[in-house]
Amino acid sequence: MFGDFMGMMGKLKETQEKVKQTKERLNTVLIDEESSDGLLKITITANRELKSIAIDESLLQDKEQLEDYLVLTLNKAIEQATKVNETELAAVAKEGMPNIPGMDSLFK
Repeated sequence: MFGDFMGMMGKLKETQEKVKQTKERLNTVLIDEESSDGLLKITITANRELKSIAIDESLLQDKEQLEDYLVLTLNKAIEQATKVNETELAAVAKEGMPNIPGMDSLFK
């Protein structure tokens, strides 16, 4: 029994390291999002760090329109980044979980 516990602790430590590596890798995964008409383009990492914003000159004339574009496009980018982030981290966590009956449904 003690050997099983030590094996599980080793697997947990290995999984923690894989999660850390995955988080670091997600800093390099870029997600591009743009407004429906292409006037605003956003690049964000899968860890939801904003990398760039490109604004068409025409949007600079109307403050309210620009604000609306920023809110909508940033929210879409953050939603995409969150999906990628959660999928990647869940896969690593599931891989590192011991085989406990009933627990597999938590990571689907």
